[in-house]
Amino acid sequence: MCLGVPGKVVEIHDTIATVDFWGVRRQVKLDIVDEPVKVGDYILNHVGFAIRRIPEESIAETLSLYEMLMREAEDDAMAGDVRSEISAGSEIGEPVGKS
Repeated sequence: MCLGVPGKVVEIHDTIATVDFWGVRRQVKLDIVDEPVKVGDYILNHVGFAIRRIPEESIAETLSLYEMLMREAEDDAMAGDVRSEISAGSEIGEPVGKS
C-alpha cells in the first residue's frame, strides 16, 4: 500500500515547495496537486509530489491521525510507509521545530 504524508508548505519557488514534515523539510513538486497551494497550506505528499491540498477544516484531524499512527503503530507496515515517505527525497537544511 502506498500512503501520502501531510506536511505544511513553508516556501514556494515556481512549482517546487519546501514542506515541513514533523520537523524535517523536504522539497515537493507541485505539478500535479489538485488545486493551487500557498505558503501555510497543508498538502498530502506522495513520493515527492503534492497530490492534494488538505482542506483547512481537515488539517487538525489529519495530523492527529498520522501522529497517532506513528506513535502507536511503531512496527505496523502503514506506519513504516509514513516514516519512509518522510525520509525519502532530499532533506533541506537541519530539522526545524514541529509546525
